[in-house]
Amino acid sequence: MGSKYKLVPWIRETLESLEFDSALDAFSGSGVVSHLLKSMDKTVYSNDFLHFSSTITKAVIENNNVRLSKKDLSFLLKENDCSDDFIVKTFSDVFYEKEDLVFLDQLSYNIRELKSPYKRAVAYTALFRSCLKKQPRGVFTISGNLDRYNDGRRDLKISIREHFIEQVQLYNEVIFDNGNRNLSFNMDIFDFNHKLYKPDLVYLDPPYVPKSNDNCYVKRYHFLEGLSKYWEGEEIMQDTKVKKIKKKYTAFSYKRTAIEAFDKMFEKFSDSIIVLSYSSNSYPDLDTLISLMKNHKSNIEIRTKAHRYSFGNHSAVKNAKANEYLIIGQD
Repeated sequence: MGSKYKLVPWIRETLESLEFDSALDAFSGSGVVSHLLKSMDKTVYSNDFLHFSSTITKAVIENNNVRLSKKDLSFLLKENDCSDDFIVKTFSDVFYEKEDLVFLDQLSYNIRELKSPYKRAVAYTALFRSCLKKQPRGVFTISGNLDRYNDGRRDLKISIREHFIEQVQLYNEVIFDNGNRNLSFNMDIFDFNHKLYKPDLVYLDPPYVPKSNDNCYVKRYHFLEGLSKYWEGEEIMQDTKVKKIKKKYTAFSYKRTAIEAFDKMFEKFSDSIIVLSYSSNSYPDLDTLISLMKNHKSNIEIRTKAHRYSFGNHSAVKNAKANEYLIIGQD
């Protein structure tokens, strides 16, 4: 997660050249661009159609000052007899050792018992990161015996419980108040009420048509999406090796609907500065996107940077080279 992290200085340089006070991060993902915008003292609206992504931005973008105390952590770590064993039953021999799965069941129950929605969000966000660090390659498209990915890293040796304790401290430290009322949303971007919130700038990094199944965001992180709601309302595809959930539909991920979706999105946010993040290995092609944006914006600027994407955290994972573009539309 957070493949844009290395691009943050470049994105910041671009954003600092534009005049705006409020911004919508329309497809927030890991929240890295939302966090950048918040650090720039902007009023930030973060949105993602995935629940776990919006939980992250609720924890660190909308939340300005609520942290998990030592008492909260003790409560979260306690064993209880009330928790379900859904994760143990569903994911044994799929992900993690049994002690980790038991911990996930118990911690999930305890998180839901927290009264503060911000404390719940911080706890979940720390848990998501813990699960990613413990999972070889940091994605949930592989399962079973993963010894071949064990390169001796500490992350793979310690338990999810130990990870969680560390991540709570780390996330407590990144929470800050920028003096604005920032908000986190979990919805289809076409349902966002732009007329009510009127963002000066809209940053767009939609889920482009994937070149392969392993490169699909939902498939890589389906376990976190399910975990964020304890799989309530999710359809688990039992015939799949990794017990993935049914993919959520987005028009941006299919060639037959992507171009129309981009045009519709540019029209929706035509009153705002539009900053579209685009990679050269994506669909539609750059010329098509520029042409579509010109239908709604009179001034188009293109900024380019070479970038190497890496999905996963294992040393053998191949990186993909691409040119990264920021397509800026203004009137």
